[in-house]
Amino acid sequence: MSRHHFICVLTACLCVFIKQASLAGEEPKSENRAEISLGVTKQTETTPGSGHFHRTTGQETWLADETAVIVCDVWDSHHSLEAVRRVNELAPRIDRFVQTLRQQGATIIHAPSDCMPRYEDHPCRKRAVNTATAKNLPADITTWCDQIPSEEASTYPVDQSDGGEDDDPQEHVQWLAQLSSQGRNPALPWLKQSPLISIDEQTDYLSDSGPEVWNVLEANDIKHVLICGVHTNMCVLGRPFGLRQLTSHGKHTLLVRDLTDTMYNPARWPFVNHFSGTDLVINHIERYVCPTTTSDHVLGGVPFRFAADRRPHLAILSAENEYNTETTLPRFAAEYLQRDFRVSTIYADNNSPSDLPGLEVIDDADALLVSVRRRPLSADDLHRIRRFVASGKPVIGLRTANHAFCLRDGKKSEGLDQWPEFDSQVFGGNYSNHYANDRFPQISVAPAAEQSPFAPWLTDLFKVSATSSDNSLFTSHGSLYQVSPLAEGTSVLLMGAIAGEEPQPVAWTYVRNDSGRSFYTSLGHESDFEQATFRMLLANAIRWACRLPAENAEQGESRRQAFQKGAGRQR
Repeated sequence: MSRHHFICVLTACLCVFIKQASLAGEEPKSENRAEISLGVTKQTETTPGSGHFHRTTGQETWLADETAVIVCDVWDSHHSLEAVRRVNELAPRIDRFVQTLRQQGATIIHAPSDCMPRYEDHPCRKRAVNTATAKNLPADITTWCDQIPSEEASTYPVDQSDGGEDDDPQEHVQWLAQLSSQGRNPALPWLKQSPLISIDEQTDYLSDSGPEVWNVLEANDIKHVLICGVHTNMCVLGRPFGLRQLTSHGKHTLLVRDLTDTMYNPARWPFVNHFSGTDLVINHIERYVCPTTTSDHVLGGVPFRFAADRRPHLAILSAENEYNTETTLPRFAAEYLQRDFRVSTIYADNNSPSDLPGLEVIDDADALLVSVRRRPLSADDLHRIRRFVASGKPVIGLRTANHAFCLRDGKKSEGLDQWPEFDSQVFGGNYSNHYANDRFPQISVAPAAEQSPFAPWLTDLFKVSATSSDNSLFTSHGSLYQVSPLAEGTSVLLMGAIAGEEPQPVAWTYVRNDSGRSFYTSLGHESDFEQATFRMLLANAIRWACRLPAENAEQGESRRQAFQKGAGRQR
């Protein structure tokens, strides 16, 4: 054997020896490693600077042994009684989620902040403390993170400056007294993690330290992190081991959005339902921090929902270029609807007008508001809308909705499907054309409106009409649609009139053949949204369609003014 050959053989043997030595003591990973399939939701701006976002969900598959779950601050108590009640409802679902992923090989990190003294001698605490320091430990992982660069241009969606407590005042006083009687500090009453969430002494970790959590992730070769727990707008986002820190330092991190809650008080801006406040924070996270997922992808069934969250889910389709409803409708929803509704908005793709990214959200919706103009869709998308209508759920149509899904004169669109009968079948309408754009109609209450089943929702409009010398409500600056005659079963609420022409219905209700409730109005010009009577008509039409009680104009306008004032301060 030549000297050169001998050296090559020796080097090869030495490499094998070093590799085997380095693996000594390591448990080899199974060839049949469990996989986790998740629906991952993110939001991207429709166009830069628009403030409108597509919300879409894609599928990702992860290896379970490369995945960690962080359970954030699910404490055994809290200074807010309502927060305690919601945690006690949520914690069993978190426990199932954690147990299922643990069994599949995921790393579980329990992170009840400020509670480490309670766990000083716990095996899971020692396991976290004794984990080797990572070579890539970020310098700022020790600190709370209030904002990352991607959030700088955004307006934070809720006012949490009061701490977010939403307790009944009398109950809150009694609750603090109870905490004191237990020997707890009423301001910081948590001592440990909720006992409703199991901790496996053999495998799990316990830590509230950013560096320790990072070390655990690196020591276990974690590529993906799922964070659940409370509270989304505070600890989950800001802790040293929270969403902002992990995302900004390169960890592929998702919020499990149905296994969380906010500290948000509906008495603060934007004056919405508590659960709508959570939705707004989740929207902010999906837009500026990281994507989200839901626990049903792991557990099956449907996403977790709090028992007190009884909001109807309203989906808004905005896909027209004439009347700026991509701006007026979201603003209207924020001012009038989010107190009582869960609201999702779907916009058309600006580069592909017949594509509605995120349309699958209507599968979960209870009502559909359509503001679409001449958009043939793919067969799958139009089938999804047909299926929604056929289910008997409410449909609300705004202005161009009566020619939403077909081209003018029945023109064919290659590769796309149309629904020219949408107007007649869904709204009982008969749109044929419109009068000149410069002939502005006077809007008034229809003669028989007081006999309509919708009359209780029109009370304020009757009052306005009664004080008008000519029975008119306002002048619309949108052209008057030619829609007569309407189908049998419609109930006309408002009429529009221009000189020299027969008045036309501009708002009516219709109970469809599938028994679903429909409301349609040819109003919806941008200037119409400046009219309080129109805003209340539309708000109450949506409430009627969803079988909610009417709201009076004073209530609606008071909340609108408070919203606008608060929005100015928030910015």
